[in-house]
Amino acid sequence: MGFRVITLFLLFSLFCYVLFCEAEFHNVSGISGKKQSGCNLFIGNWVVDSSYPLYDSSTCPFIDPEFNCQKYGRPDKQYLKFSWKPDSCSLPRFDGEDFLNKWKGKKIMFVGDSLSLNMWESLSCMIHASVKNAKTSFVRREALSSVTFQDYGVTIQLYRTPYLVDIIRENVGRVLTLDSIVAGDSWKGNDMLIFNSWHWWTHKGKSQGWDYIRDGPNLVTNMDRLEAYHKGLNTWARWVDLNVDSSKTKVFFQGISPTHYMGKEWNQPKKTCSGQLEPLTGSTYPAGLPPPCNILNNVLKSMQTQVYLLDITLLSQLRKDAHPSSYSGDHAGNDCSHWCLPGLPDTWNQLLYAALS
Repeated sequence: MGFRVITLFLLFSLFCYVLFCEAEFHNVSGISGKKQSGCNLFIGNWVVDSSYPLYDSSTCPFIDPEFNCQKYGRPDKQYLKFSWKPDSCSLPRFDGEDFLNKWKGKKIMFVGDSLSLNMWESLSCMIHASVKNAKTSFVRREALSSVTFQDYGVTIQLYRTPYLVDIIRENVGRVLTLDSIVAGDSWKGNDMLIFNSWHWWTHKGKSQGWDYIRDGPNLVTNMDRLEAYHKGLNTWARWVDLNVDSSKTKVFFQGISPTHYMGKEWNQPKKTCSGQLEPLTGSTYPAGLPPPCNILNNVLKSMQTQVYLLDITLLSQLRKDAHPSSYSGDHAGNDCSHWCLPGLPDTWNQLLYAALS
């Protein structure tokens, strides 16, 4: 009898452990708020798919030269033929007309840096390819750009702000102000917000976007960039909690997009993204996740507002082949930060579409 009770207790404990681990797994993997029927869209592998790409770069009027790899001489096309296959479920194929019908009369805004630009142009091209005869208007400005699908009243905007928090001009120069987010007034009134920030926090020298950092009462010339990112992201989180009604506005965070400048990260020390023709196989990246992922996850967990994290990091790490490298019309040198269009950002938008389904 005692043996049977102990056995039942152990089985019950094992069941609770599995249940707990699975819940933790989904939380850490980036689905903040609700669990998606046991399906993790972000764990899987890349497979060859002859039905790809979803559009032709030559027929999309929204692609910037820096992402238009085929136009600027990339000789290979194999990178266009991969689709993302989650291990535990199927990723629905993107249907632009369905997307427009569901969001008819609505306003969508991407908020962030050039990776937001990458994703915004991708979504606009994907929809444009699905509804070829739709009337569109296209406005490009430094801070705020938009594509409107006029027949549906759907406007997809891009607000460029690489840090999310403000850079304020003071007597000393450009000051990255970690507790200020005045620019957020421009984000209000949208039906969907997709945020992104990380890459510019690491920039130094001439590419650095600020001269000083204001950290509360302190004005400093520099500080640990992960600490600064954490403080800036907490300011953004407070802004969302105070200003966004999640019953009216869906909120996403685009996730941390990786770079492929250091081949040692995937066990090819002498390589960069240049000349890479295929993704890594399997579902693991030798270097592991970059440090800002933990910061982002912890900030999202602390929020009152439900924010869905598009956990694109691992699946993007596997795509060392998908960068513009030297085939970028606007970038001299080797671009291993951004992504060709068509290409990887189309999968990001498929994941967005799946999350909205």
